[in-house]
Amino acid sequence: MKKGQLESTMLILVTLGLVAFGLVMVYSATSAPATLGGGDPGYYLKKQTVYALVGLALLLVATRFDYRRLRDSSPLLVAGAAFLCLIVLGLGASVNGARRWLTIGPVVFQPSELAKIAVAVWAAAYLARRRPPKSLGELARPLGLVFAVFSVLIMLEPDLGTTITMMLMLIGVLVVAGTPMRLVATSAVLVSAFGLAAIWMEPYRRERFLSFLNPWHDQLGAGFQSVQAMIGLGSGGVLGKGLGESLLKMNYLPEAHTDMIFAIVGEELGLVGVTLVLAAYAVFAWAGYSIAIQCKDPFGKRLAVALTTLICGQAIINIAAVLGLAPLTGIPLPFVSAGGSSLVVALAAVGLLLNIGADDRVVVSADRRRRDGRTRAAVARGRRGAGRARRAGEVRRVAGSARSAARP
Repeated sequence: MKKGQLESTMLILVTLGLVAFGLVMVYSATSAPATLGGGDPGYYLKKQTVYALVGLALLLVATRFDYRRLRDSSPLLVAGAAFLCLIVLGLGASVNGARRWLTIGPVVFQPSELAKIAVAVWAAAYLARRRPPKSLGELARPLGLVFAVFSVLIMLEPDLGTTITMMLMLIGVLVVAGTPMRLVATSAVLVSAFGLAAIWMEPYRRERFLSFLNPWHDQLGAGFQSVQAMIGLGSGGVLGKGLGESLLKMNYLPEAHTDMIFAIVGEELGLVGVTLVLAAYAVFAWAGYSIAIQCKDPFGKRLAVALTTLICGQAIINIAAVLGLAPLTGIPLPFVSAGGSSLVVALAAVGLLLNIGADDRVVVSADRRRRDGRTRAAVARGRRGAGRARRAGEVRRVAGSARSAARP
């Protein structure tokens, strides 16, 4: 098997497996409540299937698209994403008090999902052309400034989870670019301090944070969602209650098919199902970071790290929130939760990862051809030089013989 082929194969297999598993779990989490409410039990499944097909189409397109083109267009991507994040604050549809979605006819799109990819591409392109920052001043301009702009726009929606995911992505790119770990740690502490301040200034975020510290203190109020998720995970046991047998999805657990679908996995499939999901994301991380390690192109290496960190970082944040190890942030579980924008963008990111993994072999071959070409040229120049030297030596010998013969 060629170098990088195993990683790409495992990446596409685990992605398709998670998408198929997500469709099953979305149907399981929504069919019974919809039936009890007199609705279409397959509504969310049909909707998620359409998004999955669109995402897979973009995945195929991304695998055949030269990812290096993104390097030059990264400023336009960032500007476009910032514009959409600004527009959604005024024109976006309000759902549960948040304005995160733009509605264009039958299409509902979340600009913050595009913002994550745009910032990832821009950061990878910037750090591929310049030396890594060595001080807080160098880090603040322009990386810190761009991150601050998007953080403010996304937090105003409000969407804390996406901001945290973006921060994890930037940390990953900075590390692989060679930024000193002391600087990375210092900047992470400073950003975390600002994040805590933003949490404390917003009443609903403060309430969520305090309920995370002790959800059982207000288990019928702010801590209700966390408590129900823990009950679901604990009641599943080792093997679970069986697929489709969850009780929490019967309007006991809010957002059971989106943010909290991992709790339904634990209740229906038990510790075995939870472990398999965690193993799938671990394999995804191994494949993505292996592609980054093997990539010889600086931009491709940094972009592969950014995309892998985006998907795996989002999975870690979601799972930690469901387990009660982190505050609830409202972000979906990649490939599994119901959510069109998240699924489509994540599948497009996988296509770019596969593109980078496949293109790495082309880059190596091209480098070898260039080296071979330089070697052959050097040999040819050496042979021509040696021929001229021999001819010059023969001329000198003939001239010397003529002078000797001319002496009396």
